[in-house]
Amino acid sequence: MDLRRNDPAQYDELADEWWKPDGDFAALHWLARSRGELIPPPTRPGASLLDVACGGGLLAPHVPAGYRHVGVDQSAPSLAVAAEHGIECVRADVSALPFADAEFDVVVAGEILEHVEDMEGTVAESIRVLRPGGTFVCDTINRTRFSALAIVTVAERMPGGPPLGCHDERLFVRPERLREECARHGVSLRVWGLRPAIRQYLGFLLGVRRGATMVPTRYLGALYQGVGVKASR
Repeated sequence: MDLRRNDPAQYDELADEWWKPDGDFAALHWLARSRGELIPPPTRPGASLLDVACGGGLLAPHVPAGYRHVGVDQSAPSLAVAAEHGIECVRADVSALPFADAEFDVVVAGEILEHVEDMEGTVAESIRVLRPGGTFVCDTINRTRFSALAIVTVAERMPGGPPLGCHDERLFVRPERLREECARHGVSLRVWGLRPAIRQYLGFLLGVRRGATMVPTRYLGALYQGVGVKASR
């Protein structure tokens, strides 16, 4: 099947790739680990975490014990994979979440904001369902000439992905725009750049390592990450 660039249907076709450490979603394993390090331990019994666009559930091993882990995605085959890893799965549009206000202690939106036409709505919904004092974690791609070259032209053709055709550079999100949208809904977002550790990534490309650690950087021109706490009323 020929798919347009950034077509969500590709995740249905690639569902078997989610948990292959050197497959099409290899780099998403590294990013999931990085996100997990930003999730605080639960502070109350019954604490819940929403994994926005959870895909095949790669965040699951990195969520601290004690959370009810809920994942939302549009890809039914991906959700079936996520459910095998202990995630409570809901099929829904990320810009119209079927949850109550302030239902979750943590909301994680990893590698989704650069894929949606309605970034503002997705951010608004993610923060709406976050309780006051709760933590919002995200990562996405900056809209720059460098990111278009490095991620779309080059990285989509490199081992480990991202899969060819999965990005549309016009949807990439500038950090200042993301921070403004988060602030509009009560989250002061702190951001920094991310990149794979160079030697580890070279080892992955050479086939002598199965992955790489994502490390923070001051450079925000490509991939970047953010975390913030929702203001208490």
